[in-house]
Amino acid sequence: MDSLSGILAFVRSAEAGSFVGAGRTLGISASAVGKSVARLEAQMGVRLFQRSTRHIRLTTEGSLFYERCQRILDELQDAQAMLSHAAEAPRGKLRISLPNIGYRFLLPVLPTFMQRYPEIALELDFSDRMVDVIEEGLDGAIRSGELPDSRLMARRLGSFRFMLCASPAYLAQRGTPRNPVELEQHACLRYRFQTSGKLQEWALRPAATPRELRLPTALTCNNMEAMLAAAINGLGIAYMPDFLARDALAAGSLQSVLDADLIDPGQFWIVWPSNRQLSPKLRVFVDFVCEHLFTEN
Repeated sequence: MDSLSGILAFVRSAEAGSFVGAGRTLGISASAVGKSVARLEAQMGVRLFQRSTRHIRLTTEGSLFYERCQRILDELQDAQAMLSHAAEAPRGKLRISLPNIGYRFLLPVLPTFMQRYPEIALELDFSDRMVDVIEEGLDGAIRSGELPDSRLMARRLGSFRFMLCASPAYLAQRGTPRNPVELEQHACLRYRFQTSGKLQEWALRPAATPRELRLPTALTCNNMEAMLAAAINGLGIAYMPDFLARDALAAGSLQSVLDADLIDPGQFWIVWPSNRQLSPKLRVFVDFVCEHLFTEN
């Protein structure tokens, strides 16, 4: 238990940036916090903080240890929550990763979730890179596409479809393509995956494309929002998910083309580590997003 108290003192000191701040959080003196951290450093044989008269700063080793200790304390918090019947009132920090454009479908439903579970503090990481849920200490992630990681459990959230869109001004100037082959005469805006560096393929009906198309790439983006803005500003035709294009289509700043020739529906999933029991806070989040996202599909 002495080691556990040292870990708690260490984590709270790192969060507060000082032993004084950690002492206020823990209800003990700054001196007691400093001694507890010093004992932990002595046990481990490594310095966790660089100290000055007013501030402390994590060392490289301290930063690595801090990430692991956070997970340990979160697991303890979850265990305590389950023992205190926290399934009725889930609580604690919940770390979820989403793609950059995930805010478009998640944020509209979050007010309902936060009203229902006021003791859950959400920490959302929006990124198009393929995060390692386990190594990065995340509680879960919302992902699209295939799920090759066998260490993760998953539940399907729903489907979406891809669209080809361009601004009315662009189509008035360059014409509206009547079939996929005519895309070769247009400026194409392409998405480049951050992880692989590959361009996203445009999934078109084989019958409508008797040969491999050579799409003239006018612009590439590794950010879907930037590609949406490029299409709205008349730079070309872009391939994007329907929930990203929805507002611009409704406002008339984008028009869709070749709807009947697109064949690739997308899938979203909520995933979490398979080596741990669902905590109450994650369980209610998984149930909530499964119930509220992509309900129209």
